[in-house]
Amino acid sequence: MSSTSTREEEEEEATSQPDSNPAHNFVTCIYTTKLADALHSTTVTWAKTVISHTLYMTVEDDDDRHYTCKIDLKTWQFWGKKGLKSFQVADTRVDVFWDLRNAMFAASPEPSSGYYVAMVSQEEVVLLLGDQKSEAMKRARARMREEARLVHKKEIVFAKKCFCTKTTLGQERREHSIMIESALAGPYDPEMWISVDGVESIRVPNLHWRFRGNETIVVGNVFVQILWDVHDWLYSANHSGVGIFVFRRCRDQKESFWDFLHDRPLFSLAFCHFLYAWMTH
Repeated sequence: MSSTSTREEEEEEATSQPDSNPAHNFVTCIYTTKLADALHSTTVTWAKTVISHTLYMTVEDDDDRHYTCKIDLKTWQFWGKKGLKSFQVADTRVDVFWDLRNAMFAASPEPSSGYYVAMVSQEEVVLLLGDQKSEAMKRARARMREEARLVHKKEIVFAKKCFCTKTTLGQERREHSIMIESALAGPYDPEMWISVDGVESIRVPNLHWRFRGNETIVVGNVFVQILWDVHDWLYSANHSGVGIFVFRRCRDQKESFWDFLHDRPLFSLAFCHFLYAWMTH
């Protein structure tokens, strides 16, 4: 059994520093996967610092035991960007295939295109990441299990005043572009705008009074609740610090976010995305 303390300590450090930018950024996604005929919560974390770039894949069982595969992505050898690594989940062998030789990266430690990562067990692909799915299937020589379900995403984004990300909000698991813009300085009251796929969905005037709040919008015929807390943008030194945003699908406009927080990610029916927006200068 492998420990996940390193990954969890890195995430806690990155999201809990009130007075300075975190030393690294990360993207964490939690999936519901089926492994050896049992449902598991599988966590994928892309973490990057000045000196390291790492992929963690952690499988959790019903007894809260964690099994982790750690892959070092910061290698100077070109052939090191393609590999295979195996680890044990209880008595089951799990193989992880990856190919990032042509991977494209933007500001995020997670690749945007040109790659695949496949988790395989008992000749079945239980989790498949990236856009090179056919290449992954050929290399793994395994059949596709039922598609893993993304239930939770958490990430850090750095920017001066415009924060961009992609997340699954509407139907058919389609990714949508999110843009968060703000105007904190100048002669007018501070404001904030949140756009989905280039269309302004929420405008928050008088941000001094509404630095915490929530609204529900509709994306692809699905209700989406957006919560924000940008207190540190307004009241920390030099208008820096972190703003926290939560995007989640809900059944209707009256559904409580706090009820959702009591659900385990594995069994939650609603996708939830936590975004830590670090404002820099």
